[in-house]
Amino acid sequence: MDEALEKSVMAKIYLRLLPFAILSYFLAYIDRINVSFAGLTMRGDLGLSAGTFGFCVGTFYWGYFLFEVPSNVIMEKVGARIWIARIMITWGILAGITALAVGPWSFGIIRFLLGIAEAGFFPGLVLYFTYWFPARHHARIVSGFLIGLPIAVAGGAPISTALLGLDGMWGLHGWQIMYIAEAVPTVLIGILTFFVMTDRPEQAKYLTQEEKTWLTTTLAMERAAKEKVRKYSMLEGMFNPKVLLLALNYFGIVVASLGMLIFIPQIIKSLGQFSDMTVGWLTMIPYICGGIGLVVWGRVSDRMHERRWNLLAACIVSTVGLVIAGMTLGSWWALVGLSIAAVGFYGSKGPFWAMPPMLMTGTAAAASIAWINSIGNLGGFFGPWWIGFMRDLTGSYAGGLYGLALMGLVASFVCAFFLHIPNVVATVEPRAAGSQAD
Repeated sequence: MDEALEKSVMAKIYLRLLPFAILSYFLAYIDRINVSFAGLTMRGDLGLSAGTFGFCVGTFYWGYFLFEVPSNVIMEKVGARIWIARIMITWGILAGITALAVGPWSFGIIRFLLGIAEAGFFPGLVLYFTYWFPARHHARIVSGFLIGLPIAVAGGAPISTALLGLDGMWGLHGWQIMYIAEAVPTVLIGILTFFVMTDRPEQAKYLTQEEKTWLTTTLAMERAAKEKVRKYSMLEGMFNPKVLLLALNYFGIVVASLGMLIFIPQIIKSLGQFSDMTVGWLTMIPYICGGIGLVVWGRVSDRMHERRWNLLAACIVSTVGLVIAGMTLGSWWALVGLSIAAVGFYGSKGPFWAMPPMLMTGTAAAASIAWINSIGNLGGFFGPWWIGFMRDLTGSYAGGLYGLALMGLVASFVCAFFLHIPNVVATVEPRAAGSQAD
C-alpha cells in the first residue's frame, strides 16, 4: 500500500467528517441529557418522585428500541444525507416540545416520541463510517466522534444549569427555557446536514480520482473478505448469536452508564448544599475523565488491532468505579468513583463499535448494528428507573449504584467468555498493497 496515499485520503476524510460528527453527536447528547439537569427543578414543578421521573425519562428508549432497526435499514436505502437530516430536524422539534410537559403522562409521551424521532442516529453514523473508513480505523473514528458525548455532558452541564437560572423569564420555568434554547441548534444543523453531507466516497468532490479508487478498492476487498466467510440476510444478521451476545454486553454497559448519567447531578447535589450552577461545574469532572478514556482507548485498540480484551478491561474499570462510588457515597470519594466509572464506560465504546462491522456487510450490517444499539439502549430505561426506585425505597443512591455495578459485571462476563470474533479482514491491507503496486 502506498502509505502516503492512505495518509492523504484518511486526513481529508477525517477532516471532512469528524468535526460534523462530533458536533451532531454533541447536540444529540445535549438534547438527551439535559433532562438530568432539568430534574433538579422539574421534578418539584411537576410533582414527580425520583422513581416516576426515572420511568418517564426511560420511555425515550422504548421509542428508540422500536424504530431503531427500521430507521437504519431506511438509511441504507435512501442515503445518510437525507435520513440523518430528517432525524436531526424531527428530534430537535420534539426536544423543544418537552417544554410543554405538565405532568408524568405528557412528559413520558413526549420522551417516547423523542426516542422515535432520534432512532437510527447513532447506529446510522456507525454504519456511515463503514462506507468511508477501512477496518483498522474503525475504533479511532468511533471514539473520535463519540468525544461529542462527554463534551456534551461536561460543556452542557454549566450551560444547562445557567439556563435553569433564568427561571421566570417570559413567564417560563428555567427548565422550559433550557429545553427550547438547546433544541434550536439541532434543527438548524439538521437543515445544514442535507446540503453538506456526502453519501459515498465515489461522490466526494474533495478526493482525487486516485484517492477515490484506492479507497473504494480497499473497502470492496474488505467487504469481499467478510462475505467470503458468509453473507448474511437481514434477519440472519440480527439473530446471529454473536450479534445477540454483543447486544447483551452493550445492554449491561448502557444500564450502568445511563443510570449514572441521568442521576449524576442529583447524586452530586446530595454531597452538599451546592447551587445548581456548582452542580453543573462538578458534573464536568467525571465526563472530562470519560472523554480522555474514550480517545485514548480507541487509539490503543486500533494500534493493537485488538477489540475484545480492550472492551473487557473497560467494562471492569467501570464496574470498579461504580462500587467505589456506592461505598463512599456522601463523601468526595464518590465523585472519584464516578469519574473512574466514566473512564470505563466511554473507553469501551471504541473497541465495542469496531466489533459489529467485523461480522457482516450491507443491509445485514445496517440491521445488526441498529439491533445491537436498540437492545442495548433499553438499558436507558432500566438504569434510570432502577436508580430512582432504589432512591425512593432506601433514601440513598448507594443501592442503585451497586445494581449498576452488577450490570457492568454481567457485561464483563459476556465479553470474557463469549465475544471471540475473528478478524477476517486482517490480510486485506497487505493484498491491497500488492494490487496498488501492480
